[in-house]
Amino acid sequence: MTIEVGIGRGSHALYSEMRRCVDEALTVFFADKARLAAGSGMVDVVDALRDYVLVGGKRLRPLLCLCGWQAAGGRPQHPAAVAVAASLELFHAFALIHDDIVDNAAVRRGHPCLHVTLVGHGRSDDPARNVRFGVDSAMLLGDLAMVWSDEMLHSSGVTPVQMRAVRPILDQMRTELMFGQYHDLLSSHRPPDVTTALRVASYKSGRYTVQRPLQIGAALAGADESLLAACTAFALPIGEAFQLRDDLLGIFGDAKSTGKSTLDDIREGKGTVLLAIALEEADHGQRSDLADLVGNPNLDEAGAETARRILLATGAPAKVERMIEERLRQGLAVLEGADFHPEAKAALRDLARAAAVRSA
Repeated sequence: MTIEVGIGRGSHALYSEMRRCVDEALTVFFADKARLAAGSGMVDVVDALRDYVLVGGKRLRPLLCLCGWQAAGGRPQHPAAVAVAASLELFHAFALIHDDIVDNAAVRRGHPCLHVTLVGHGRSDDPARNVRFGVDSAMLLGDLAMVWSDEMLHSSGVTPVQMRAVRPILDQMRTELMFGQYHDLLSSHRPPDVTTALRVASYKSGRYTVQRPLQIGAALAGADESLLAACTAFALPIGEAFQLRDDLLGIFGDAKSTGKSTLDDIREGKGTVLLAIALEEADHGQRSDLADLVGNPNLDEAGAETARRILLATGAPAKVERMIEERLRQGLAVLEGADFHPEAKAALRDLARAAAVRSA
């Protein structure tokens, strides 16, 4: 299921066209890289990275970048804007590849994670060495995706003036993501609290997923400070709603729809807002049971189901649903008063709703 679910007919066509342009730009980029890799023994790994990027995914950040571009009056499907938007998907691939390694995840977007795929490229008779080869190779390909993200940006055809407007926002986005990832990592090593969990949601989704891509597109089209501020006011609550929904889906979602295991977040003991609220609301027995279940790397599905029942009994999922609704209302209210191009405003309205109520 993709981000178009719940989007109106006109906006669906717009998103489909945006996504087609982004995927076409990425396909052409990878074809060029495959030609350069011919004879170097790297074609297979370039193909593996290409498949990782192009198979599945919502293209949410490129779509938001193009919405920002149009919000500030940019011409639809401008080649330079599309290339800049596509470069964000390459950076996102870098982030996901490394995140999957840190989380020891096996599945992403319904397919094996890249470090799992690359185990098959190892040539040792020792399975453990092949696993290590897969992890090490994926780390390198993640770095390569980040390098190529910069290359795609700088070869996009934007003017020096546009680059000067975009680069500081891009730098902020990258730094904020790393801050969010670090806080996320810390959260699995200490008891979760709502304030810290919301900070992670703000960095990883409010800023990285929504605010900065939207601002990058708007800055590319020459947006002034007022319009960039409107991007922020809309994006932060919508991004938090997106992350809160992600947290719910990470435990209560359908793995066939989400493409991710519903065991991983519980096994990792990820310090989400959901878990933090549950621990605040739980009685002594519930808190003790959650302590035994959450963070257990060997937890099976039966144990996970017990944890889900406890979470529901605390009322935490219902409270998170209310938080999502509140942030969606806040973001949509900002959008109504924003001086965005009408088509971009309509597209962002539908995208916000889809991101907050999605089931994948």
